[in-house]
Amino acid sequence: MRVFLALLLALPVQLALGQYPSRAIRLIVPFPPAGATDIVGRIVAQKLSERLGQPMVVENRPGAGGSLGSELAAKSAPDGYTLLIATSSTHSIGPSLQKLAYDPIRDFAPITHVANVPNVLVVSPALPAKNVAELVALAKSRPGQLNYASSGVGTIVHLNAELFKMLSGVDIVHVPYRGTALSIPDLASGAVAMLFDSLASAMPHIRSGKVRPLALNADHRSPLLPEVPTLAEAGMPEFDRYTWFGLFAPAGTPRGIIARLQSETVAALKADDVLERFASVGAEPVGSTPEQFIERIRSDAAGWAEVIRAANVEPQ
Repeated sequence: MRVFLALLLALPVQLALGQYPSRAIRLIVPFPPAGATDIVGRIVAQKLSERLGQPMVVENRPGAGGSLGSELAAKSAPDGYTLLIATSSTHSIGPSLQKLAYDPIRDFAPITHVANVPNVLVVSPALPAKNVAELVALAKSRPGQLNYASSGVGTIVHLNAELFKMLSGVDIVHVPYRGTALSIPDLASGAVAMLFDSLASAMPHIRSGKVRPLALNADHRSPLLPEVPTLAEAGMPEFDRYTWFGLFAPAGTPRGIIARLQSETVAALKADDVLERFASVGAEPVGSTPEQFIERIRSDAAGWAEVIRAANVEPQ
């Protein structure tokens, strides 16, 4: 009798899983359009839509370093119809700098580590510095006069610049924006001196000449910018921190739905057109189990917490 009742109770869940997805899925991007998270998210959303047979509607919800959109996703119904494309900023850095209305581990069900993207140090074309050494020398000759843009306090863009300040001993001023794309006009005009942008969102502006790349925050050069050295090559060997991007659902989402989304996303990351589009923006696909992804988040969080303490970045 107990076995029969258990099977009876499980039947609605099994039917729901068998029918999933039966309608459009919302993918929340917690940053503005044209940024790296948006670019990676839209590539994945398009392919997942094809594989799942349902539309994936991308919804940009920027603000507070990605925490506003992340909170919205965390508080959504755990039914597989609201997903989040998140990044190092929201899940590995945010907890050390902000009083979040969500817990990055407790309130989310990780699906898979989607991709890594190197960051690139770009400067205004109006700046005379042509390499990292010249930039450091210029900043030291003008303490407190140069500034750098970020996508918000507590984002990886912000902390990359703080790590740069700490390692080089320069005094530059933080100018936060709601997303790196919004800072590009000021970089192009010279109102802002520098930015540690994701390679994915920086490439169009590098190609157009709006910004000038000086170095990659990575452990190897990018085929997109073979002439641009890594920061290690430029004299900062401790400086190779990628931005990761991952797919999440609200905590409590049925395991069967998570498993389906994980397998479909990993398969999508192997598709030729996805690989081609990722390569065009410097993204390196990963694909992982939820368990592997959780370990990456925790490890990354510990590393960034050390940077936050060492650079004396104030919690928000």
